[in-house]
Amino acid sequence: MSSALPYPQDFAAELTRDLWARIMAGEFTGARPRMAATLMIVDRTGVQPRVLMGKRNQSHKFMPGRFVFPGGRVEPGDRRMSAAGALNSATELKLMACLRRPSPQAARALALAAIRETFEETGLLIGVADCGAPENPPEGAWTEFAAQNMFPALDDVHFIGRAITPPRNRLRFDTFFLCVEAGAIAGTVEGKVGASMELVALDWPTIPEALDMGAVPITKVMLRELANRLAGGLNPHAPTPVYTTGRKGWERREI
Repeated sequence: MSSALPYPQDFAAELTRDLWARIMAGEFTGARPRMAATLMIVDRTGVQPRVLMGKRNQSHKFMPGRFVFPGGRVEPGDRRMSAAGALNSATELKLMACLRRPSPQAARALALAAIRETFEETGLLIGVADCGAPENPPEGAWTEFAAQNMFPALDDVHFIGRAITPPRNRLRFDTFFLCVEAGAIAGTVEGKVGASMELVALDWPTIPEALDMGAVPITKVMLRELANRLAGGLNPHAPTPVYTTGRKGWERREI
């Protein structure tokens, strides 16, 4: 691995050291991972890259009070939503390589889920505003998104990593960590962040600052994976890590 990378990639060993005893203390739940996608929005206009982080509401059962990237489960409407542009071919192939039933539509749905969840949780519109409004958007958040005369945009979505929650957890996710640059933000709908919302605050820390904000271990790992990818210029052909658990701990492989 290049010495130019800001973080050495021993992350799987670190996760095993910090979390394995707690994981093994639990019982197998039989829970199947739910497909999810999250979006890391990076601003590289300053001296150091900054990444959008949201603080989860303390009342939520899942990661209360933690700083996270916006994201959530893939929904059926994500396959049907119209979009501007297409995924980079290398990104699309890597996403498809992770899917049980690979197809361009399924890969596209992952990226659209991340964009939709980001809109729902932050009000930020990742898209283009010069193509009019999408016709017949799926009900719910996509209808509100389309009402802003925006198409979600896929051209500049990058695949940073994937992580699957261990089988002893009651709530499991198969999460795809995607990334866009802040320049992809085409607008904002106010009122999505606040004391009664899923995210109570947004912040744009540098990556070292974000690592000290109380995020869970896998979020910290993906922040460092992001830093390493940024050091390589966000090349879509660069190896993408997949984190799973085996018999002896966390494992990291690349696709």
